[in-house]
Amino acid sequence: MSYKINIIIEKDENGYYAYSPELPGCQSQGDSLAEVKENIEEAVRLYLETLSESEKQVLLNKEIFTMFLEIQLA
Repeated sequence: MSYKINIIIEKDENGYYAYSPELPGCQSQGDSLAEVKENIEEAVRLYLETLSESEKQVLLNKEIFTMFLEIQLA
């Protein structure tokens, strides 16, 4: 079965950090963008394997929106 899951990736001075807003506690890190993508995919796969079908439906049916907001300050 295939699932679409939102992933947020942030870059900081230590590398990259990734997490899924739908899956509480599901997070990973990596030294490069490629590494963090690989690591979070594995983390999500393992996380989903621990859930029942009903738990998956509850968590993965959340509506999550992302946007860019530009604010000018005086």
